[in-house]
Parts: sequence; C-alpha cells; structure tokens
Amino acid sequence: MPGMSSVAIVGAGPGLGAAVARRFGREGFGVALIARDRDRLDEIAGLLGADGVTACGFGADVRKPEELAAALDSAADALGTVEVLQYSPVPHRDFMRPVLETGHRDLVGPVEFSVYGPVVAVQRVLPGMRGLGRGTILFVNGGTAAVPRPERAGTSIAFAAESAYGLLLHERLAREGIHVAQLVISGAIVPGHPRRDPVVLAETLWSMHRERHGFRRYADDLDG
Repeated sequence: MPGMSSVAIVGAGPGLGAAVARRFGREGFGVALIARDRDRLDEIAGLLGADGVTACGFGADVRKPEELAAALDSAADALGTVEVLQYSPVPHRDFMRPVLETGHRDLVGPVEFSVYGPVVAVQRVLPGMRGLGRGTILFVNGGTAAVPRPERAGTSIAFAAESAYGLLLHERLAREGIHVAQLVISGAIVPGHPRRDPVVLAETLWSMHRERHGFRRYADDLDG
C-alpha cells in the first residue's frame, strides 16, 4: 500500500497485542498481527476492523525463521512498509525450569524464541525502515530480562541475550533514525492494573515510539 506504513506485532494476542494494535491503528498505521494461531488472529483483526483499524493476521511460529520472515514480507506487501516492529511473544512455560535442572538442550527453545526470532525479524524489516529513513523496534520482555531468577533459567538466560542484542541495535541504529527500545513488564498483564493494564502498556509503547530516548523502560516496579 503506497503511502501507508505498518506496525508488525509479533506474538499478537487479545490482550497487549490488540491494545497496541488499537493505539497505533488510531494513528493511521496498518496493523500486522503475527502469531501461530491464525484463527485467533483473524478474530482479533475482525474486532479491530469494527473499530476502524486496518488489521490483518499472518500465521507464523517465531521458532521457525522461514515462517516468521515470510509473515513479515506478507505484512509489508499487504499493509505497507513495516515502520514499527514489536517483538512480544509470551514464552512457553517449559522455558522456566530451575537452573540446576536446565541442561543445554533445555535452552534451545528459549534461545530460538528470544534470540533467533528477534534477529530474523529485525533483519527482515531493517531494509524497509532504512528506505523510509525512520523506524522503531520495540522488545517486550518479562522481569527476568532485568533480574535473572534461578527458578526461571531459560527465560533469564535468553532474555539477557535478547536484551544485549536490543541494546547493541539501539546504539548502532540511532544514527539512522531507527529507535530501538525495550519495555520490561514484571508480573502478569492485568486488566484494571494502574500500570500493567493492556491499554496503559500500549500507551507506554506508543510514547516510547514517539519520544525516542533511552533503551530500557520499566512498566512497573520489578517486585510488582
């Protein structure tokens, strides 16, 4: 779609993803919803459409690089160049084993999910952002990204790597007008919570896109 740019939400669901879609959609962005469950995405896209937001679902498993890359390509073709990428899939529960019970094979999933996935996504959208001369990349992580927890070794280790990758991008891409930032959400996303309600978090992510300063922001106190 010439003249239109899009926000791609990787790991989109009915909570935070839908709220972010509404917030960015209200500003005229096309919205690409990317996750494994295509039926659920179509349902969310329908609800957004009823609210006047141009949204479309694209099925992909973030642990399958070819699927993720193809979904992002399709999103750009259908909705316009991806100007904003949000990487926010919810980790699997089996990534959260205690550290002394975590073998090297137990880290394959978390690393595919939180390192390989982001790298694939970023490299896929960067040429388009460079073409626009602007862009925003938003990583959304749980509290273990900031404070490792011995009982959640997989996410603690993989989020640390994702955080490092994001910070490197933040430092390298700022000169190109591409802002990279991370939102750390400690605890569950809770409707009605003053700082962890999906609509409140979506507003935080919108402000991160607009204000463009600093790398890491916390949604709440780490113990919250």
